[in-house]
Amino acid sequence: MTGLLGAALPVVPLVAGLLGLLLPPAPRDATTGQGAARRAAIGLGVTGAAGALLVAVLLLARVGDPVETSTTWIDLGGLRVTLGVRLDGVAALVAVAVAAVALAVQVYSVAYLRRGPHDDVEVDHRYPPYAAQISLFTAAMLLVVVSGDLILLLVGWEVMGLCSYLLIAHDRRLPEAPAAAMKAFLVTRVGDVGFLLGIALLGVSAGSFRIADVLAHDHAAGTLTAACLLLLAGVAGKSAQFPLHTWLPDAMAGPTPISALIHAATMVAAGVYAVTRLYPLFTRAPVALAVLGVLASVTLLLGAFAATAQDDLKRVLAWSTVSQIGYMTGALAVGAPAAALFHLLTHAAFKALLFLAAGAVIHAVGTTLLSRMGGLRRSMPVTFWCTLIGLGALAGVPPLSGFWSKDGVLAAAEAAALDGTGPAPTWVGWLVWLAGLLGVLLTAAYATRLLLRAFFGEPRLPLLHPHDPPAAMRWPVLLLAVPAALLGPAAFWPPFADRLRGTAADVDLVHLTPAVLLPLVLLLVGAGLAWAGWRRDPAADPARALGPLRPVFARAFRLDDLQHTLVVRPTTALARVTRTGDEVGVDGLVEGVARGTSALGAGLAALHRAALPRATAAVLAGALLIGLAAALIGVSS
Repeated sequence: MTGLLGAALPVVPLVAGLLGLLLPPAPRDATTGQGAARRAAIGLGVTGAAGALLVAVLLLARVGDPVETSTTWIDLGGLRVTLGVRLDGVAALVAVAVAAVALAVQVYSVAYLRRGPHDDVEVDHRYPPYAAQISLFTAAMLLVVVSGDLILLLVGWEVMGLCSYLLIAHDRRLPEAPAAAMKAFLVTRVGDVGFLLGIALLGVSAGSFRIADVLAHDHAAGTLTAACLLLLAGVAGKSAQFPLHTWLPDAMAGPTPISALIHAATMVAAGVYAVTRLYPLFTRAPVALAVLGVLASVTLLLGAFAATAQDDLKRVLAWSTVSQIGYMTGALAVGAPAAALFHLLTHAAFKALLFLAAGAVIHAVGTTLLSRMGGLRRSMPVTFWCTLIGLGALAGVPPLSGFWSKDGVLAAAEAAALDGTGPAPTWVGWLVWLAGLLGVLLTAAYATRLLLRAFFGEPRLPLLHPHDPPAAMRWPVLLLAVPAALLGPAAFWPPFADRLRGTAADVDLVHLTPAVLLPLVLLLVGAGLAWAGWRRDPAADPARALGPLRPVFARAFRLDDLQHTLVVRPTTALARVTRTGDEVGVDGLVEGVARGTSALGAGLAALHRAALPRATAAVLAGALLIGLAAALIGVSS
């Protein structure tokens, strides 16, 4: 029964998505109301996500010890590909988080994807494919979660990349949306090449792509290290880690509900989950964990510094995601997969909450720029309090969820640094711990700045009359505020903790030691600095205190420009040279042969036309001579 539930988990939203793709676009004419196609799309999307959530909850209630089912699908000379699921407490918990966020996004989108001042005119005529693509996105992530074979996992991994491209580019009226979608697709594809090669290397080494067989096989040290490093390339792309992080902030051109889905439940969570799925391999490849620790530390600080200087509300949250995923990958680097997964779950709750609350703000004021907001707490009290909970959890304010999960990451890094308990070298623990502590200060600073700029002070758009969102948008935000506030203490509840730890039963998720005071002090310092800067001049941006560093942070150290210079421009130049060579060389040769053949034919035709009159004259002359000869012979006789 458990195996059937696991198999049904991705199938339910998959069926909803495939049926949704068969629906015609909704009519453009607002006078027709929602239209049958849009109503059907809403029903399929919400039902598919709700069904997936129900199956995930049932699975969570049933799963204790790991369960695996598989059947051979392809057998190529001993190299096996299987169909099946691999289920444990971790998979069930992540599945619940994915389905819950997907359901919230489907319900929220019903109201968000409408236009007009009264939320009831000009229905988005492309809603049916939008809802169907969300269902396919959800199904792909759930396939990654429950897959028992690396090839099946790869299928879900790649379908997510396609769905992210389609959904980021949904609003074709925005000129930046198609470019952002293409950038996300291409940058993640770069990492996916490494991910594919890593899977191929592991499968060939083990003689099977079944995850249990791959984990149990005694791989050669060099093969294992190379495979893990290749897998990390895919993780860096999907989870927006340095140096393949540049796509995620630009992806904010997509609809805000899609940003919530990508940041909280799918794409960026997939890389972290994939490493935990194969974590026994990484513990035997300390070089790969050391590389992961370096990338995590760089990404953690890069995202936090960039978030301190953004004026766009969604880009602040996007860079925040880059930084928070760095905490998760840092926990993996120091040997704490349970802490990484705990932070993944709490982050799913509070980041989905923050993006949907941001969507409510954007819906109300018509802009994403913090410099044009202000004073919204009075006109949008529900959104204000939910945002306050989300930002508090993000910054690690006790007793909100982020405090407990971030404490687990920092405590694991501290133990790896001071006691040398991690599978990676000791210096990796020091690097992750110090970067994490500085990240606490920066997170508190940009979270406080966002709250003050958007909700306090005087309104900077006085002609607008913002209000809390309609019920379809308000209730998902309110419900997500509950786990964002209360999920942290669940670490003390044995059923939750046992499922999250999996087989690592000796791992503590929460470390309430004196060392926890240091992050709290840094949190207060970061928040105090932002508040002091705002207090001096509420109309000005606290980020002005960064001075000449502000544009550097706002452009994320210009790494995107560097990537454009080192990769995009040379690739474009090579493409131009290749095109010129193709047009001049290959096409020129082919066309030259054609022209030469045509010229030769024309010449032969001309000769033929010129020779024809002479031949005719010769025949006539010959006939005339023969006739004269015959006449002479007749006369003489």
